[in-house]
Amino acid sequence: MLPIIRKTRESWPNFVDEFFSDNFLPGFYNRDNGHSIPAVNITEGKNEYVIDVAAPGLNKSDFNVSLENNLLTVSSEKEVKNETKEEDVLRKEFSYTSFSRCFTLPDTVDAGKIKATHKDGILNVVIPKKEEALKPVKEIKIT
Repeated sequence: MLPIIRKTRESWPNFVDEFFSDNFLPGFYNRDNGHSIPAVNITEGKNEYVIDVAAPGLNKSDFNVSLENNLLTVSSEKEVKNETKEEDVLRKEFSYTSFSRCFTLPDTVDAGKIKATHKDGILNVVIPKKEEALKPVKEIKIT
């Protein structure tokens, strides 16, 4: 009988650990908290860099694009309030999403000519290169 009591005592902390672990209420412990980071595609062309930010459900007015010290920041904050009223029941659901992505730009970009457009859930940021960056690379022969 003593081994059974000993075994029960050893399993008691495991039971408590399992009961109060992250699996107890997975939706409670693993909440998104309204923060998501949209996927981006970054391409380099001959004359410019292009950043495409996939953000479905966001409008043009939801975005903020800024440039400070060669750091391009794309961010958004959106709050949605849904209110449903039935007989004596009133329910409100708030949804708040935000994100911020920062990109360090090289010195070869023309910061004054950066343009951003929005279409079909994609924010497109075009970052032109400076004229001196467009010059062909001079090849030096080794003697």
